[in-house]
Amino acid sequence: MNSNPSSFARYIALRYVSVGKRSQLVSFMSAISIFGLALGIAILITVLSVMNGFDREMRENILGIVPHITINSDENLSIDGWLEIQNLVNDNPQIVSAAPVINTLGVVVSDAGNKGVLVNGIDAGSETSVSAIDRFMQAGSLETLQNKKWGLVLGQGLANRLGLALGDQIDLFSPVINLNPITPLATFRSFEVVGIFRVGTQELDSELVIINIDAARVLFRLRTPFNGLRLRTVDVLEADAVRASLLNVLPAGSEVRSWTSQYGSIYENIKFSRNIISFMLWLLVGVAAFNLVVSLIMIVRDKTADIAILRTLGASPRIINRVFMWQGSFIALLGIVIGVAFGIFGSLQITAFAAFIERQFSVQLLSAEVYPIDFLPSQLSYVDIIIVIFGVMVLSLLATIYPARRAAAIQPAAALRTE
Repeated sequence: MNSNPSSFARYIALRYVSVGKRSQLVSFMSAISIFGLALGIAILITVLSVMNGFDREMRENILGIVPHITINSDENLSIDGWLEIQNLVNDNPQIVSAAPVINTLGVVVSDAGNKGVLVNGIDAGSETSVSAIDRFMQAGSLETLQNKKWGLVLGQGLANRLGLALGDQIDLFSPVINLNPITPLATFRSFEVVGIFRVGTQELDSELVIINIDAARVLFRLRTPFNGLRLRTVDVLEADAVRASLLNVLPAGSEVRSWTSQYGSIYENIKFSRNIISFMLWLLVGVAAFNLVVSLIMIVRDKTADIAILRTLGASPRIINRVFMWQGSFIALLGIVIGVAFGIFGSLQITAFAAFIERQFSVQLLSAEVYPIDFLPSQLSYVDIIIVIFGVMVLSLLATIYPARRAAAIQPAAALRTE
């Protein structure tokens, strides 16, 4: 028995974990422990994947469409003034690209209603260098604005509200009033809908329209070539630091804003929610590990006679300790394997499952009016899986220490006398 104590301990531990007619209580307690660990791990991996999905959507989609930094000026700068600002911007190594924009407010009107909107007059040729909105086009294309001066691109939510489709006509009203001796007249122009996009964000899909920069200059009667620059940075999370550096070199009167002024609170809430939810789910895994302690203690009590016989046959307390350490490890390993398998499956299917629930029960799990997106995203991270496996294994090993020591401390004579 003492020739290879580790192999003997593993053999006994494996027998205790396996299902057998003579150890139904042991097998049942082992199954409960495995189920608890597997459930906690599966939920933890799935929820972490959902939070990773939200983070990805914010970084790549929402923050890929809105400019990382926007520069505006209170003064009516000439083309030379804007070129000076653009040269100063290009000297910053953290700036990837810059594109001109006419950023203003307007009102769109159709037969079905009207809506106040944010109007972006863009140069379609350079827009793709600072925005990824072309990836979200549901109909038409952004490039059409280059050839169609009086073309307009709008979000799916706004198109649905105004009953518009590709090729329809829509009036865009400017806040500039046309004064004449008889009565003030509103300035407006009819546009053709040449593109419809859908990002899944209320603020973009229902409140943003995009037109040709030349059309915007005419409609809103600007005396400058454009009134802003849209910048894209190397790292979107460093936009505030880049903004501070630009403020030190740009001329007075320049207004510099980063994406955090609009979406910063949402992104911080996502990170905060991830930390809180992760902590709570780790507590759930901790409860499962505590359940492992209770299960092993009950197994030790059930196997008191077996332990006494093993001690009588020459097994040392160290071997008994190893038996239950190995048993806890086997339980943890089975729970980890099952939990990781179901966690990966859940992470890969949670988006489709949420969409199925929405279709079947006609409910909206995530409203774009409340959340930055209107669907449940998911992104599986292998780093998260490794951390979960390592953390659960450590907790499980710690959980086996007390029951194993208690088993090793059993005296064979006293144990057999009570049987």
